[in-house]
Amino acid sequence: MYDITIVGAGPAGSTLARLLGKDYKILLLDRRDLISYKKGSFEKCCGGLIAPDAQYMLAKLGVGVPKEVLVGPQLFNVRTIDFQNKMERFYQRHYINIDRQKFDIWLVSLIPSNVDIRCGTLFKSYEVKKETIVVNFLSDGKSFTEETKFLVGADGANSILRRLLTGSKFHETYISVQEWFKVNQNQPYFSAIFDSEVSDFYSWTIPKEDYLIVGAAIKPKDNVSQKFELLKEKLINYGYELNKSKKKNGAFMLRPQNARQIFIGKDNILLIGEAAGWISPTSAEGLSYAFRSAIALAKSFASSPGNLLGEYYKETSGLRINIMQKNLKSPFMYNPLIRKVVLKSGLLSMNVEEQN
Repeated sequence: MYDITIVGAGPAGSTLARLLGKDYKILLLDRRDLISYKKGSFEKCCGGLIAPDAQYMLAKLGVGVPKEVLVGPQLFNVRTIDFQNKMERFYQRHYINIDRQKFDIWLVSLIPSNVDIRCGTLFKSYEVKKETIVVNFLSDGKSFTEETKFLVGADGANSILRRLLTGSKFHETYISVQEWFKVNQNQPYFSAIFDSEVSDFYSWTIPKEDYLIVGAAIKPKDNVSQKFELLKEKLINYGYELNKSKKKNGAFMLRPQNARQIFIGKDNILLIGEAAGWISPTSAEGLSYAFRSAIALAKSFASSPGNLLGEYYKETSGLRINIMQKNLKSPFMYNPLIRKVVLKSGLLSMNVEEQN
């Protein structure tokens, strides 16, 4: 029997396993192969940028990103494009540009060797008994069960465990769509694009070596394919090179409107990362929340395993305040009239000498 079973070996799950692996018997499940890099294997739909908040958390965790995880160019500014107000500004901000699949593999490599890591597995269900939880999952087409004292969901926005616990979906859900284009000359910045004709959230472009990622967060009921095509058309008219498509993928994305929408679990079943709803409602940045929630739960195991849920709630009070503050900031980004005033003021913006 395991002390802790973690569903999902992304940044939240792998960090929790690393922090607790020496003190507890842990089973870590993930449907991806995160032991070795295999080109063409399942990829998470993610822009692969480590924002300043996530950089801070990596510093607190005492780790440095290895060079084999990095991809060019490294980015030092954001190009903000407001199609609705026909305005553009540049803002200084440093992002670490990474290969997301290699990043997750690297995080898994940091986990202590005594943790039982099973890749290529699909979590199906659980059953609560008197003192244990029976976990059901598939591997190589075969069904398996394991018993555990605690079950942790770190399986992302479309968390199976969260749905089994609550019986409902998250309040505000988006589809994140990304398409990779081969380009002759890339642009050395991350573009944040605002246009209510496409989405009430935002869209983006991210350079990756010889490729440019075009992405958007669109509500599922808003004709996602049509809106994404409209975005590409507008970007082409704006001067972006989007001729040679390489691949396209998508995933669910959450956007908590208030801290009450965060669900951290029930009894001996806990949720971390985006499975709990921890993600920025303004930028959809999730890495820092994944790390912070994993650290909070690890601290809760260390200090009060007998009152784990209550302790985890206290340890994440700062995250709930953060979600509240982000939502207060949201109108300055997503209300067209307020955004126009902010962009027109030029506050904190910079002039960029673009190459011809």
